[in-house]
Amino acid sequence: MINAYSWWQSGVVYQIYPRSFMDSNGDGIGDLAGIHQRLDYLQWLGVDAIWLSPIYPSPMADFGYDIADYTNIDPLFGTLQDFEVLLRETHKRNMKMILDFVPNHTSDEHAWFVESRASRENEKRDWYIWKDPAEDGGPPNNWTSFFGGSAWEFDNASGQYYLHMFDVKQPDLNWRNPRVRQAMYDVMRFWLERGVDGFRVDVIWMMMKDGQFRDNPNRPEWKPGDPPYARQEGIYTENQPEVHEIIREMRSLIDTYGERVFIGEIYLPVPLLMNYYGETLDEVHLPSISNL
Repeated sequence: MINAYSWWQSGVVYQIYPRSFMDSNGDGIGDLAGIHQRLDYLQWLGVDAIWLSPIYPSPMADFGYDIADYTNIDPLFGTLQDFEVLLRETHKRNMKMILDFVPNHTSDEHAWFVESRASRENEKRDWYIWKDPAEDGGPPNNWTSFFGGSAWEFDNASGQYYLHMFDVKQPDLNWRNPRVRQAMYDVMRFWLERGVDGFRVDVIWMMMKDGQFRDNPNRPEWKPGDPPYARQEGIYTENQPEVHEIIREMRSLIDTYGERVFIGEIYLPVPLLMNYYGETLDEVHLPSISNL
């Protein structure tokens, strides 16, 4: 009987956090060569696909989710050649490889942000979200970071604030800028052309923010001791209608490479989460509510 399901519908996916999985050279940090050494074990377990948490160059302010270069491998984990060997050996065992993709923000050490921060006139200034201070000199609005405190950081040199919905070292990209979209789609092509079998996309539902930068309402039920991010309803920082256009563009790109998988991390109530399949099933294959 022919299996009517795609590999990502019926297979077992095993998430690997490379840093702690297997150290091949005794430096105390897991690496790509270590994963390679354990491929037979993973195959024996019945794993059909491995999903790698971020392996890109990073200052590690957020354990690799602050990316300084989207098209290379952090030396902690090895080299691009090590990655290609691991991918080839994974496929040789009839297993797939999924990469974590983090498009909402970069590291503040990414070359794009270094340029953006250089001056208000820099051609990459609008690649990130910069705003003038409020009338009182404070942040442009009341948006809060998922890590606590304001989501805005003041830049003394230029006199403006930049947005960071997570760590202060993770400035948010401006997905309303078509050049940002094309640059990030080129990143996806870079890895797809090397043969990766899909992406798990970090905080995909947050890539777009309200164009009017309106204040989020507070949650009246919030109380001290609750997580900082739960203080507000993310009405203007999450689940913006325009995000679906970006997701459809990503899906269309991925589909040109054959049977690949497109997973979106989406923390929303199930009725809202279901919208991310797309009306004609042209958005994510799998809207995931957890990264574990």
